[in-house]
Amino acid sequence: MTRVAQDIPKVGLVMEEVKVVRWLKNVGDNVVAGEPLLEVETEKSVVEIEAAATGRLTQILLQVDSQALVGDQVAWIESAEVQGAAASAAVLDRDRIRSTPVARKLAAERGIDIGGITGTGPGGRVQLEDVQRTAGAPRPDKPAAQPLTPMRRALARAMTLSNATIPQFTVTRSVDWTVLQVLRDELSAKLPSGSPKLSVTDFLLQAVARALGEFPALNATFSGDPNSADARIVAASGAHIGLVVAAENGLLVPVIHDVERLGLAEIARRRQDCVERGLKGRLKREEVEGATFSISNLGADGPDRFTAIINPPQSAILAVGRQRDCVVAREGAVVVRPLSDLTLTVDHRVADGRLAAQFLARLVAILEGRDWRE
Repeated sequence: MTRVAQDIPKVGLVMEEVKVVRWLKNVGDNVVAGEPLLEVETEKSVVEIEAAATGRLTQILLQVDSQALVGDQVAWIESAEVQGAAASAAVLDRDRIRSTPVARKLAAERGIDIGGITGTGPGGRVQLEDVQRTAGAPRPDKPAAQPLTPMRRALARAMTLSNATIPQFTVTRSVDWTVLQVLRDELSAKLPSGSPKLSVTDFLLQAVARALGEFPALNATFSGDPNSADARIVAASGAHIGLVVAAENGLLVPVIHDVERLGLAEIARRRQDCVERGLKGRLKREEVEGATFSISNLGADGPDRFTAIINPPQSAILAVGRQRDCVVAREGAVVVRPLSDLTLTVDHRVADGRLAAQFLARLVAILEGRDWRE
């Protein structure tokens, strides 16, 4: 038998520390290399850490709520061959409860079976308020000061770094959704039964990927000190687009890779899958890394227009204002059309205003046209 150390791998580019949220295996359990072993909270999301080897979990070195740095050892695995790996994974997925980490923590402290609680969050997810209501926990009249979670702390650090080190500028243009609304209904009707519904975000993802292919300067990252000889612009291998999603403790940005290769139906499937797993804390490392461009869409309840801050080391982010009916002039007539304001924030070290304006104009032209990959 060989003892294998389980450590904390690097997750994300600015990650420094994590917090152990939940162990998915107990001491003495068999584990399979590559299957989820524990959940940790990082600067971007709650993510799963995979087992480093196949064998038996013999020792857990860090308990729930413990802080750890990248490279820290958290457990020992006694290496061995395990039969029935697929059956173990199936049991793991079956037993997982759709709940937030803080909800699970409070339920454990109060001795409450979280499986018996009806969740009010997205997709029936059990949230902190649901556990508090079940436990009859009183709400304080005045909220006490709370320490920052690793996700919120890293978000604050990344946004401060973004404002302090990235020279950012914005350009804005309106988009008319008239044609896209008709196409969305037409294409949705062609999808197989049970397929995710096409959303505006799916069209945005495909349109941004196409525009990035025509303007590769925006599909890159700036690296190095601009005052030194090692400064450079690094082109991306494909359209890897981050999707900003509001989470309970901050923001998470799951990344959909190689969007330029995908049709709308596959984009919709991947978008729904990564958002749902992100909200449940089940994103893998590669699903939160590698983006050069992000989209932030606050939906129908959002503002008419807003400016988003670039997520380092990405080069740009697109903020999508809410859709609203506007009176506009079209071909000499006054008509009412569904419009949204698109605001593009760009790293000035990577591109200038003219290129950004051209990119945004091309993006709007794609969104207002009929040429889409199903």
